[in-house]
Amino acid sequence: MGARFWISVVVMFVLALLMGFVVHGMLLHSDYAALPNLLRTETDAQGYFGWMILAHALMGFGYTWIYVKGRDPAKPPVSQGLRFGAALAVAFLIPNYLIYYAVQPWPVAVVVKQIAFDTIGLLILGVVVALINQGPAKA
Repeated sequence: MGARFWISVVVMFVLALLMGFVVHGMLLHSDYAALPNLLRTETDAQGYFGWMILAHALMGFGYTWIYVKGRDPAKPPVSQGLRFGAALAVAFLIPNYLIYYAVQPWPVAVVVKQIAFDTIGLLILGVVVALINQGPAKA
C-alpha cells in the first residue's frame, strides 16, 4: 500500500462525499423534504455528520482496495473503471435500495432516482479510481 494507494483512498473519500452531497443534498433534496417521517430533520442530521464522514472514508478505502486487488494493468483503465462501478452498483447499491423499498414506505419514483443517480456516481468513481491506479502493479 504505497503512496498512490493512499492518494486514491483520499480522492475516493472526497469524491464519494461530494457525490453524496450532489445526489442526496441537491438532486433529491425536494424529494426527501416531502418525506419528513422517513428522514431526520436537517438540524438533527448535522449531529450525525461524523458517521457520514466515517462511512465515506470507509468507501474511499474499500473502493480503492477492491479495485487495486482486481484490476488488470494490461486493460484500458476507463473500461475497467466503468465495469468496476457497474459491479458495485449491481452487487451493493441497487440491492440495498430495493431492500429499503421493501421495508420502508419509499415512493417508487424516489427509489428509481436514488438508483439512477447513485449508479451514475459509482460509474464516475469507478473511472476515477481506475485512472488513479493505472499502470503496472506495485508490490
